[in-house]
Amino acid sequence: MDAAMWVAKTGLDAQQTRMNVLSNNLANVNTVGFKRDRAIFEDLLYQKVQQPGGQTSANTTSPTGLMMGTGTRVVATEKIHAQGNMITTQNALDLAVSGEGFFQVLQPDGTNAYTRDGAFKVSATGQVVTSKGGLLQPPITVPPTVSSITVGADGTVTGKSITGPDQTTLGNIQLARFVNPAGLEAMGQNLLRATSSSGPVQQLKPGTNGAGVLVQGALEASNVNVVEEMVNMIETQRAYEVNSKAISASDQMLKYINNNM
Repeated sequence: MDAAMWVAKTGLDAQQTRMNVLSNNLANVNTVGFKRDRAIFEDLLYQKVQQPGGQTSANTTSPTGLMMGTGTRVVATEKIHAQGNMITTQNALDLAVSGEGFFQVLQPDGTNAYTRDGAFKVSATGQVVTSKGGLLQPPITVPPTVSSITVGADGTVTGKSITGPDQTTLGNIQLARFVNPAGLEAMGQNLLRATSSSGPVQQLKPGTNGAGVLVQGALEASNVNVVEEMVNMIETQRAYEVNSKAISASDQMLKYINNNM
């Protein structure tokens, strides 16, 4: 009975972890460019009471054996990089990626972080930055003589002069692509960091070699589906209750033994 309690306890811990993951998804339902997480479970080690294929007599063997499980745990969380819905904003510096790829943002330590949040601004020095002030890479500077900005689907950034109809090329936005985007490390602030699991970064022109295209005047919404997350939350709650009842049932069986033996 004591073993049953510990097995059920692992179920409680695992379902609590899954509930935390679901809660974080729902909390970020309005976060631009957010990708939902899912918890991945695995069963724990088995106690082998009788080895499969072990001898049961001189001429027979056990076809299945007898193995007692010891519970479950959450072994990993995985970001699902499915496309989110496009939200039209009509803001020239709001950019969304339709397809694969990430914007590149320079960090204070000199490395690049990656994001799907394309809500960019212009700093006091004319540089295109994130809401936190991180520089978009490759850097793009908007001169004070430019009245409007146009960003093409291929990442070409042009500006219209306030003194005439002339168009000036200000730079080109490149997207970062990874073999395994699920291997990126979430840093918070809508940023991701490359790891050995994500594979090396590929800097690509939008629309080439599998990279998505840019959509100006739009933002990519979170890909969290509220209805789906609520269903998963109910399922998690029910699984938690069942494991709790297993502990309660084991406790009652132990009480019965203590009172009647």
